[in-house]
Amino acid sequence: MKALATILAGAALLGLGVSSASAETLAEKGEARLAKMLEGRTPGTPVSCVNGVRSSRITVIDEVGVVYDDGKTIYVSRPSNPKSLGPWDVPIIERFGSQFCKTDLIRTVDSTGGYVTGPVFLGDWVPYTKQG
Repeated sequence: MKALATILAGAALLGLGVSSASAETLAEKGEARLAKMLEGRTPGTPVSCVNGVRSSRITVIDEVGVVYDDGKTIYVSRPSNPKSLGPWDVPIIERFGSQFCKTDLIRTVDSTGGYVTGPVFLGDWVPYTKQG
């Protein structure tokens, strides 16, 4: 099988303006951002894989999870260690085939030093759909 590596450089740019004096943590900001994305949507039954994923529709939310926007449905996968998706980490996702599964290899690389910072273990994808 041929591996498809996707680098999500935009994730490294999130949260750069956060100061240590900020009352709101990166995780709290991420949760607020995710809540806004999911407004008006209802959660469904979690799935292990998402079909037909286009890398341009994947968003990494610092210290929260990975979001795939399929139009009517938004899928959210939260890693076992959300801090593994930090503001300086660029996720590298190696997919096999056309699906994006929680078992796909994901590792992060520090955007300033270029060294591997660790693996990311995603959970199931929870679909959120618009009603109506």
